[in-house]
Amino acid sequence: MKASRIAAVGAVAASAVVVLSSPALAHVSVQPEGTAAKGGYATVNFKVPNERDNASTIKLEVTLPADHPLSSAMPAPVPGWEAKVTKSTLDKPLEVHGNKVTEAVSKITWTATGKGVEPGFFQKFPVSVGALPEDADELVFKAVQTYDNDEVVRWIEVPQEGAEEPEHPAPVLELSAAEDDHHGASGSEDEAEDKTEDKAGDAEGASDDASATSANSTADSGDSDSTDTTARVLGIAGIVVGAAGVAYGVLAGRRRGSEA
Repeated sequence: MKASRIAAVGAVAASAVVVLSSPALAHVSVQPEGTAAKGGYATVNFKVPNERDNASTIKLEVTLPADHPLSSAMPAPVPGWEAKVTKSTLDKPLEVHGNKVTEAVSKITWTATGKGVEPGFFQKFPVSVGALPEDADELVFKAVQTYDNDEVVRWIEVPQEGAEEPEHPAPVLELSAAEDDHHGASGSEDEAEDKTEDKAGDAEGASDDASATSANSTADSGDSDSTDTTARVLGIAGIVVGAAGVAYGVLAGRRRGSEA
């Protein structure tokens, strides 16, 4: 009996832990695809799980932060869902790429055109957002989830640092440090240009050396040809002189013989 009672108590305790922890694990959340850097643009996914086993999620409303308005927020098409973008006039215009922006997206609403998010499933809703603020570490998006049994769950409670997670926490997007790809790219381009110039200089120097070597070779070849020609002329001249001497000697011998 004692063992069975202990087992029963353990089972009840375990069930209570699961029940108490499930809302924290299954709330609407937001995560970036890659990183969400300050001052840049990012694609974020609002993940909507179905917490009920007898109803389907048929509507999601996401309110964008008013304290850090985003000049651009474009939802991606999601099969089985229709997206509606609501814009509002800004109290203080934003300056984006030198242009003043007087309105921004304040809310995005997705409505199911089919069965929605059925029990046991979840759905992602991608949105391209930017430019992300440079003076904030996070953005809070309040969400409202509606079921086909008319139940509404408001994920609007802002988590506080050092406090326990609220029962219905709002989706929070963590922002990473600003990226500075432009300067990095410029440095790479300058380095590449320097290397190109060095290679061009080396090639030019090699070309000059080759030209000088070719000129010296031509000069040496000219000197060699001139020396060979002189030697040949002197050799032919020597042969002619020698032949003339032999002929003179023969003629002289004949004259002496005829006089005798």
